[in-house]
Amino acid sequence: MRFQQLLQMRRYASATLRRSVTATTPTPATTTTTTTVRTMAGSGAAIPELTQITDNVQRGNYAELNDKDVAHFEKLLGKNHVLTEDLEGYNICFLKRIRGNSKLVLKPGNTEEVAAILRHCNERKLAVVPQGGNTGLVGGSVPICDEIVLSLQRLNKVLSVDEVTGIAVVESGCILENFDQRAREVGLTVPLDLGAKASCHIGGNVSTNAGGVRVVRYGNLHGSVLGVEAVLANGQVLDLMSNFKKDNTGYHMKHLFIGSEGTLGVITKLSMLCPHTSKSVNVAFIGLNSFDDVLKTFVSAKRNLGEILSSCELIDERALNTALEQFKFLNAPISGYPFYMLIETSGSNGDHDEEKINQFIGDGMEKGEILDGTVTGDPGKVQEIWKIREMVPLGLIEKSFCFKYDISLPLRDFYSIVDVMRERCGPLATVVCGYGHLGDSNLHLNVSCEEFNDAIYKKVEPFVYEYTSKLKGSISAEHGIGFLKKDYLHYSKDPVAINWMRDMKKMLDPNGILNPYKVLN
Repeated sequence: MRFQQLLQMRRYASATLRRSVTATTPTPATTTTTTTVRTMAGSGAAIPELTQITDNVQRGNYAELNDKDVAHFEKLLGKNHVLTEDLEGYNICFLKRIRGNSKLVLKPGNTEEVAAILRHCNERKLAVVPQGGNTGLVGGSVPICDEIVLSLQRLNKVLSVDEVTGIAVVESGCILENFDQRAREVGLTVPLDLGAKASCHIGGNVSTNAGGVRVVRYGNLHGSVLGVEAVLANGQVLDLMSNFKKDNTGYHMKHLFIGSEGTLGVITKLSMLCPHTSKSVNVAFIGLNSFDDVLKTFVSAKRNLGEILSSCELIDERALNTALEQFKFLNAPISGYPFYMLIETSGSNGDHDEEKINQFIGDGMEKGEILDGTVTGDPGKVQEIWKIREMVPLGLIEKSFCFKYDISLPLRDFYSIVDVMRERCGPLATVVCGYGHLGDSNLHLNVSCEEFNDAIYKKVEPFVYEYTSKLKGSISAEHGIGFLKKDYLHYSKDPVAINWMRDMKKMLDPNGILNPYKVLN
């Protein structure tokens, strides 16, 4: 074909690692607020200090857990599902930046038990933090002080998957990868794909409005989630389930819980619209000389790939090289270019799709916008290319401290903040780079240094949020606010909107027991 005539296809050896191995690690993109916590951050970090101490958090006016409470929960759940020892894994966030001091983990097995737990906690005024797979990146799923951890691991069932309607009903503690595997058994797929797929929970995904790599194709979860079942702070079960895409009956209250990070209620069940699995998937990995060429190529992809375009990712040279240096098993099909794009198509006609993507890349090369690349429809090689993208964020934290930011910016200014930060940080930073979801304007900005120090900290914060705010961007594109970004919410939300958020919180959780110290100050 035309692309094959213009470009020598580069071949590389198949990696032996399955994608599910790398999928256990999510894309990290968080910041912290104190020197002590920051110095503990990193993949090989030691156990951090208690966040209540490092961040000088004043404990809320909550009751103290006592033996009677524990006995009550043991009677309710059974002793095997009430944990009082070896709780470190529940108290520390994924990036080891936040550490709580919970003395109790509860593992309910159904909605009724969740309701009973919250009813007791609300009456006693005991603070609770809902927790799924604990893969969150903004400190939203772990205690800050001594909150009770409400683990949803046992609510892990896929209740139904309907091949005809494409609607699945699933409990909130179901692991995303297990959910997707069940959907694929009947020819469907979950419209959400994350690096943390093998360990994150669908309820946590919905609670944080997780984005992932295919928002450009399927949109965000506000559109895919048809209904939710949520338990309020007082134990009342709110049934907002629906099996229809069109259900225009009053206020769409489900949207309050999508992205509310467990501060308004605990999602226990949800229904989701799952598209049919694509018969033909192709991935192109291409090299470009400038961000201007990146934008031109993205416009061309939308125009010429249209209905089959399913993902459009950007990786700059510094980000890619850092990953390749840290993980020798990675094999990049091309190298030596300032920018790379990973473009995926998903369709139903293999010959048609292959012709379209080859034509698209050939045209880009003729115009000089695309310099080199490779394209494949082989499932194994598709996974290898995706593995490169998935390992980029981990490469940046493997052997250095890294300030990470998850922001949305206007496409024309998508990469400008990387250049600005590179100049602003100068020799204080070892690497300043960017990668992310170009298709939905979500950039992951990274500033690496040998170790945390106040000089570089003052260069990056709050400057990154101020810069984002001036461009009318979002300080959190897909990872939520949690604990780490609550002080910066005003950079993206109007004071009137924040006050209304507070009012809704007070109405649904008047005692403030649900996930305190998160989202709102």
